[in-house]
Amino acid sequence: MPRPKARKRREAFGAVRRRESGRYQASYVAPDGQRHNAPMTFDTMTDARAWLAQQRVAIDSGTWAQRLAEDTQQAAAGLTLGEYAQRWVSERTSANGAPLRARTEAEYRRLLATTLADLVDVPLPALTTAQVRTWQHAIVGAGRLTTAARAYGFLRSVYSTAVLDGLVPSNPVLIRGANRASSGRKVTPPTEAELDAIVAALPSRYQAPALVAAWGGLRFGELTELRRSDVSTAALSDGRTVYVLRVARAVTRVGSEFVVGPPKSEAGVRRVTLPPHLTEPMQEHLARHVARGSDALLLPAAHGGGHLAPATLYKVFYPARKAAGRPDLPWHGLRHFAGTRYAQTGATTREIQERLGHSTHVAAMRYQHTTGRDAELTALMAPR
Repeated sequence: MPRPKARKRREAFGAVRRRESGRYQASYVAPDGQRHNAPMTFDTMTDARAWLAQQRVAIDSGTWAQRLAEDTQQAAAGLTLGEYAQRWVSERTSANGAPLRARTEAEYRRLLATTLADLVDVPLPALTTAQVRTWQHAIVGAGRLTTAARAYGFLRSVYSTAVLDGLVPSNPVLIRGANRASSGRKVTPPTEAELDAIVAALPSRYQAPALVAAWGGLRFGELTELRRSDVSTAALSDGRTVYVLRVARAVTRVGSEFVVGPPKSEAGVRRVTLPPHLTEPMQEHLARHVARGSDALLLPAAHGGGHLAPATLYKVFYPARKAAGRPDLPWHGLRHFAGTRYAQTGATTREIQERLGHSTHVAAMRYQHTTGRDAELTALMAPR
């Protein structure tokens, strides 16, 4: 049975909302003009209403501010970091009010169960900057730089909200630069010859998708959610026909399930025109490897027609990259190839940003690489 939809009930004072978990959340607008949520949820609506009644009495008697401070301190004292963080994940929304993506939520809960496990039992107000520094140093010292950065950023966001909730006086997660840690591994995009060698070594059903990833710059989740209805054609001024891809969705794997949603950001919704030399490979791929029907996936799983799992792709991609002499190249390196080649056409950073579906120019710049043309470019500096 589907869970009942959460509803907010109008009250004489405040509001009571039944959450998807079945518990009740109470809130009210206080004399400071702000809406305040109860620091806990309730088993029954009667309990939620009783709490609201207490807040109304405190307001009427002029003791509301003192009562709020006492309730906040009491709630924080009995709350561990892990308990508050789990609640934070459940209630967190994006800038446009949407819930967290399933994969993001799963990643946060995984971090709490693994990387942050040594901190989850610490009382929420008791965590110190020194403890955070010791924890972060141990993770980085183990060589898990990217994981440390992600966990640190998550922890800092949790405590920023705790400060806003009045549960802690200040944010103890204050290590400069900790959220920018990196593995130090740089992606070098393939040369055109290496790309051709990789494509040639792939089974035929993966060849056109690899070309689309390299020349179109699609993310893996965007590529594996493309369907026939997302493919159209356009005519160039010289009469040649090119394919145009509508990128409107992406698929992510959460545990054993595939979850379809919007692309990584709003900027990810876009149309990508493929260069003319991909027209023939796309025609052949659509004819040989894609089922009929507008909903058919362009790159389905080999058996069953569902979404392709990353591990399935890697089984054929790893031998292909090795055959091309690039055993270091991740699949995502094809997207770096796309950004670099598009930049070489003279495209502006903004145009590259739009083609790759990046929200910021900083992200777009990460996908532009030098190509060893220093001597050639230097020669162009000579006076004429």
